[in-house]
Amino acid sequence: MVYEERNIWASLIVSVIGMIVYIVVVLQQAGGRPLTEVDWVPIMLWTIGGGIVAAIVLSIVWGLIAGARDPDGVGRTDQRDRDIARMSIRVGQAFLVIAGLGVIVLCAFEADWFWIANCMFFGFAASSIIGGIASVVAYRRGLA
Repeated sequence: MVYEERNIWASLIVSVIGMIVYIVVVLQQAGGRPLTEVDWVPIMLWTIGGGIVAAIVLSIVWGLIAGARDPDGVGRTDQRDRDIARMSIRVGQAFLVIAGLGVIVLCAFEADWFWIANCMFFGFAASSIIGGIASVVAYRRGLA
């Protein structure tokens, strides 16, 4: 597995776990009350910060393990990696656009900030996860 693919897998793993943790914590905090009454800001910020740190740590640890096995190929990238990265960014951006449109619609209807923020938050998560899946598929099956 090449350097870029390892980083994508690390991001995918952390993104999925982070979203599950966020949803569970928010639902537990609600405890039967409306979701808009949950103090969601610190939960979201901790999820974002923790996800960034966890992805970096996982990528480093995985890189160290891979480097022990193949010291010459640990950080090498090539044109295929760059092409896959561009493709996955395009795929992911589509979901950011959809989330942005959702935010505009929610603002137009004066929805609670909880729904507006979560629409964008889940749009970022969908962008990361779906773009990552597209990358993994491209690494396994090729771009053609």
